[in-house]
Amino acid sequence: MVQYNKTDDVLGTVNRGNAAESGLCTLCRADCTGKCETWLSSMVGRKMLYPRDFGTVTAGSRNVTHVGVSYNSLRVQGYNYGASGVPAGLTSSSDDCIFPNVNLDASFGTDGTTTAALPIMTGALGSTFIAAKYWDSFAIGAALVGFPVVVGENVVGIDRKAKIANGRISSAPELDRRIETYLRYFRGRGAIIVQMNVEDTRNGVAEYVMDKFGDKVIIELKWGQGAKDIGGEIQVEDLDYALFLVDRGYIVDPDPRKPTVQEAFKKHGIKAFARHSRLGYTELQSAEQVEADFMKSVEHLRGLGYKRVTLKTGSYGMEALAMAIKYASAAKLDLLTIDGSGGGTGMSPWNMMESWGVPSIFLHAKAAEYARTLSDAGKPVVDMAFAGGLAREDHIFKALALGAPFTKLVCMGRSLMIPGFLGSNIEGVMKPGLPELSAHWERLPSAVTDIGRYPEEIFYGYYDVQDHVGENEMKNIPYGAIAMWTLADKLSAGLQQLMAGARKFSLAEISRNDIVSGNRETERETGIPFITDVQDSAAKELLAR
Repeated sequence: MVQYNKTDDVLGTVNRGNAAESGLCTLCRADCTGKCETWLSSMVGRKMLYPRDFGTVTAGSRNVTHVGVSYNSLRVQGYNYGASGVPAGLTSSSDDCIFPNVNLDASFGTDGTTTAALPIMTGALGSTFIAAKYWDSFAIGAALVGFPVVVGENVVGIDRKAKIANGRISSAPELDRRIETYLRYFRGRGAIIVQMNVEDTRNGVAEYVMDKFGDKVIIELKWGQGAKDIGGEIQVEDLDYALFLVDRGYIVDPDPRKPTVQEAFKKHGIKAFARHSRLGYTELQSAEQVEADFMKSVEHLRGLGYKRVTLKTGSYGMEALAMAIKYASAAKLDLLTIDGSGGGTGMSPWNMMESWGVPSIFLHAKAAEYARTLSDAGKPVVDMAFAGGLAREDHIFKALALGAPFTKLVCMGRSLMIPGFLGSNIEGVMKPGLPELSAHWERLPSAVTDIGRYPEEIFYGYYDVQDHVGENEMKNIPYGAIAMWTLADKLSAGLQQLMAGARKFSLAEISRNDIVSGNRETERETGIPFITDVQDSAAKELLAR
């Protein structure tokens, strides 16, 4: 198993616990006082692209990315001449081919009309309480920057104020809040996607959303996720709420209806309950049956009026991956998100996360292979998003290149939640008493005060956001959204630099030729050639002239 360093002295970053492949801690806390790379980037933005203490240091790479098979074992290829995808109105001169001119405009869908300001989207932010608490930061930040945000599963089902009868929703205040918050700041780039699982389908979420919001919302079917194999979980600490969730049709463990469980809860022997969702397609026994049922579901959504439909699938085996790609393509879906094992934004069983499913790079490599098989046969291929433990700008580049030309977005879960936590904690200190904030700090930690003591000092993107929304509206923008903008600025600048080095000035130009494998095992598993084999023939031909 590859072990990742907890500290990076060059950037001044520290992981509180074990470091994951993404560079995040394996356990990311909302009350964290710092300071991983993503946490710091949410304040200082693109400054995190460079070594600290400029003028008094030199820095050299550890070159430790060549161990095992992971996204960190892929390297970005550089070129010393040429330029492709130069934006309209510019020339191929050195004055125009500079990294700030790299065009990060992204689009996806059957007609390509859903656009984004950069090629990222959030993971599914569903019924976990952490998603609800920090939703304003997540949604407003995504809307301001201009990338898609996903409302995950079960939001209606766990809402005690929602009214559901006979599979029809008459009121869903929490879902309404989430959609309306995003749309309030939506300016044409990005999208809000509402995801459905088994319970959501039974409860009539798709019908409710279409009746209330029309085609402003993209609807998403779900086949699972990378974190686990058995559906979503949350934890509740209230017996009445646990009983309410049973009445809503959920699996609750332990069963709060049992007298022994109720007695144990009263005596504090049981302190919490886990709510689980159901498995889908349990009554189906073949790929052909799944295809028929899936196509029927898509047809139903089209009949309701949805012009844009997407699918989320998890890290199942290769047959399920091929099914997702083939069926989504045949149904002319707008996006297929493929979530490899390694991510996780909720309460997934830990040993299941550690041992179940296909790790991201393996799953994504096979997705690219299967997509190419369809394309070579003259069949359409759905636009794809890759997910599963991706956090940095190099991850974005590598994922887009690995799945090129079919991968249009990179889905980022925990990394895009961190600015919401951080910003809310800072705002809670500076504006005590605001009831809508989920703040955990009593004072600013030194990792923040070393940067500044006022929001204008702390957040690199503060004045860019103010310029975007206007000075009068700035008072309504949560600090978590400002932190999201700041992190997105770092990711954008870093991606532009990597693309400029690869001589690719628009996203559509990124190809599999722009990455190389750092070891032979990665070459074998991904199909990406080994680093010194790439262009070796051309080099030898040149020498022989």
